[in-house]
Amino acid sequence: MADAASLPVIIVHGLTKKFGEVFALRDVDLEVNRGEVIVVIGPSGSGKSTLCRCLNRLETADSGRILFEGRPIPEEGRELAALRAEVGMVFQSFNLFPHKTVLENVTLAPIKVRRMPRADAEALARQLLGRVGIANQAEKYPAQLSGGQQQRAAIARALAMNPKVMLFDEPTSALDPEMVNEVLDVMAALAAEGMTMVVVTHEMGFARRVADRVVFMDEGRIVETGEPVQFFARPRSERAMDFLGKVLRN
Repeated sequence: MADAASLPVIIVHGLTKKFGEVFALRDVDLEVNRGEVIVVIGPSGSGKSTLCRCLNRLETADSGRILFEGRPIPEEGRELAALRAEVGMVFQSFNLFPHKTVLENVTLAPIKVRRMPRADAEALARQLLGRVGIANQAEKYPAQLSGGQQQRAAIARALAMNPKVMLFDEPTSALDPEMVNEVLDVMAALAAEGMTMVVVTHEMGFARRVADRVVFMDEGRIVETGEPVQFFARPRSERAMDFLGKVLRN
């Protein structure tokens, strides 16, 4: 039997999800290896975000299986909370608590979920805020930060739980163009440090530069996967060729 450390950290098999009569996911299979950066791209409505949200059960699939470290992901309760501590998520809309300072946002989960002493949680939070380049914003409230700074605070908050996997669901879509790179640079640094990441994004430059594998989705299916050099230079499917032709012209 394979050693757990040698298995993919996430295995998705036959995942299907409908909203009403509309398929968001159709029989999706995917494996995510430890230390791998997978970038999921595709047109709007292709199922990218639904797939990402299913990985920590923010959305519940209608059929199929998701294994995390070889075990089915829990459906509810403490086991699900424990999974979400291991699988960090960064959203498009930051989701910071507006009435708490940046420091309080980052320390909240380690104190409440990990039962970390407050002094230790604050020391960790300040170290992580420095890591994402906003150490001097710790005492401010989210509304006092730029969008890029808020998203970097959200990344620090997710990292404070010491997750084994980081999920990013369109993390730069809500940002002004000049703020995009400051967030992508933090994500690229995490990738370089060996963090396992699944990133849903429209940023083709990031996919080229950072991904180990590009996953192209359309109409709820994975149409094509490949290494960035191969995918962007010689996509195998007509649908991917058409998509790249449009997005790279813009």
